Amino acid sequence: MKFAITLVMAAMLACVAGLASARDIGHEEAARLRAAGIVQSMERLEAAAMAAHPGAVITDSELDEAYGKHVYQVDLRDAQGIEWDVEIDANSGAILKDHQDK
Repeated sequence: MKFAITLVMAAMLACVAGLASARDIGHEEAARLRAAGIVQSMERLEAAAMAAHPGAVITDSELDEAYGKHVYQVDLRDAQGIEWDVEIDANSGAILKDHQDK
């Protein structure tokens, strides 16, 4: 009986983890989303991240879909060498998360 309960719990956890994961958006799909007005331009979203960390350099960025939202993730390195992870709502341009990368 314990094995059956453990198996059911593991299956439920796997299902929930699959729903919570983000889906990467490719360049072609991102272009379609921009053209349709669903997401803002990458330049505008990157400017929002840079405004939070003036003088920083963008080291990586990507557009994802998570929880039914389009999220633009930007990795930055500031003048002191500190790395930052910034997540931006790709539709509104609002910063959702801004934390130091550890």
